Amino acid sequence: MSDPRNFLSPQQEIDTKNTVSDSVVAGEPIETVSSIWGRVSAAMKQDLGDTKWQAWIKNLTPVTLSEKGLVLQAGNSFIRDRVQSQYAEKLRFMLKREYGAVQQVSVTVGSAHPAPLAAPAPMQSASVKSAPDYPPRLSQMPETDAPASQNAADMVGGLDSRFTFDRFIVGKPNELAFAAARRVAETTTAAFNPLFLYGGVGLGKTHLMHAIAWEINARHPHRRVMYLSAEKFMYRFIRALRYRDMMSFKEQFRSVDVLMIDDVQFISGKDSTQEEFFHTFNALVEDGRQVILSADKSPTDLSGMEERLRSRLGWGMVADIHPANYELRLGILQSRRERCDVLLPDKVLEFLANRITSNIREIEGAFNRLVAQATLVGRDITVEMAREVLSDLLRSNNRRVTVEDIQKQVASYYNIRTADMFSARRSRTVARPRQIAMYLSKDLTTFSYPEIGRRFGGRDHTTIMHAVRKVGELLRDDAEIADDISTLKANLVDN
Repeated sequence: MSDPRNFLSPQQEIDTKNTVSDSVVAGEPIETVSSIWGRVSAAMKQDLGDTKWQAWIKNLTPVTLSEKGLVLQAGNSFIRDRVQSQYAEKLRFMLKREYGAVQQVSVTVGSAHPAPLAAPAPMQSASVKSAPDYPPRLSQMPETDAPASQNAADMVGGLDSRFTFDRFIVGKPNELAFAAARRVAETTTAAFNPLFLYGGVGLGKTHLMHAIAWEINARHPHRRVMYLSAEKFMYRFIRALRYRDMMSFKEQFRSVDVLMIDDVQFISGKDSTQEEFFHTFNALVEDGRQVILSADKSPTDLSGMEERLRSRLGWGMVADIHPANYELRLGILQSRRERCDVLLPDKVLEFLANRITSNIREIEGAFNRLVAQATLVGRDITVEMAREVLSDLLRSNNRRVTVEDIQKQVASYYNIRTADMFSARRSRTVARPRQIAMYLSKDLTTFSYPEIGRRFGGRDHTTIMHAVRKVGELLRDDAEIADDISTLKANLVDN
C-alpha cells in the first residue's frame, strides 16, 4: 500500500480543481486511486469478514474517483447488482473516512467474460492458487424480474470450499463414483458423457459434484463451468419464456464447456422443462462438451421422465453411491476428528459409526453436536455422554431400516433364499414370507408402493398394495403371523 504522503488530501484536490479522476484523465499515476481504494477495501474486509470480502469486494477494480462519486468495475452483472444493492452505502461511508464525502458509489460491468471460478485452498493440485473460501452462493442470487440474458458465469455459484476431492473419504460403497468423478475432472475430453451420479440423501453426490468443479478450475481455469440445481434450471427456463428471451437462455447454457445439473429428478413430470433440457443436453454432447448430472435414482428408475431422455441420461457412465458401511462411516468420523481441536475417544467414534447408519450428513451432524457440547458446555466426550446428547437421533436411526435389510431378515427367519424375494415363485413357503416383507417395507420405510415394487423384482404397485392389505388382515386373525411380525420388527429395529 502506498504511503499516504504520496498523494494530495481531499481538500487540496478540491481547492486546486484537480480531482483524482482528473488526474487519471490527465495521465498522472493511478496509484492515488489504488491507494485510497486499497484502504477502503481493507476497512471493508475488517467490517464484513474475510468470506464476504473475498466473495464481493476483493475483485472490484476502481475506475474513477472524485467528490461526485466512486466508480468501481465488477466482473459480471451478478456481482455488480449485489454490491450496488448491499454494499454501496457502506462503501460510501468507508470512503468518507479515507478520501472525503462523495455523492455516490456506482458499479459497472467491465467484462462479458469474468474470471473463472476461484479454487478453494487447500487442495491437492499443485496448480491451485490463493482464492476465496467460496464463490457467491446460489441461494444468495437476487431473484429480480429481469430477463434471462445473463452470461454463463452468473450461474456458477453455490460451491462449498469444503467439498473437494481431498476431503472426500473413499470406501467400497463410493469408490466407483469417486474414480469416475476424478477422471472427468482431470481430462479435457469428455471421458464419460454424461457422467450420471446417483444415490440416496446425504451419501456424497453433491460433494463429488462440487469437487469436480473445483478440480476443473484448478487444472483448466480457462474452461467454462456452470453448476446449478435442476430447480434453478427450470426457474431460468420459465423466466426466459416469460420475457421471450429464449435465444439468450439457449446461448447461456449451450456455450459452456462443462454443464453440471444437481438433483435432476426435480424435472420429472415437467414436460416443457424436460423438452428444453433434452435439446440442451443433445447440443452439448454432440459438440463434445461435458455434462455431469446427479439424482436420487438411476436413469431407468426416474419416473415421470420421458423415455428418450432416460435413454440419453444412461448413455455415458452411470455410477451409484451406496449407503456408507461401518468402515466408511468410521473413516469419515476419524477424518473430522483430525480437523478439530476436541478430543473424541476412539470408542465414541466407533459408537457413532455403529449406531448412526442412515446417511453421512447425520453422522457429521452428530459429530458436530458432541463437539459443541465439549466446547460450549465443557463436558468430556464419552460414550455415555454421546448416548444422552444424541438420544433423539439414536431413536430415529433405530427405526430406519432399508428394504434390503427387511428382505434379508425375513428370508433368514423363514429359511428361504433372499433371491426368492425377487423371483416369480408362488408356492406358499415363498409367497407368504415375500408378502410379509412387502408389508414390513411399507410399515418401516418411507417408500411408496411403486418404489417398494421396484425393489421386489419390478412388481406392480397393486401387488404391493394387495400384500399389505392381506398381511394386515392376517395380523388380526392369525396369532402365529402376528408373533412372527412382532419378532421380525424387534430384530430389525434393534439391529
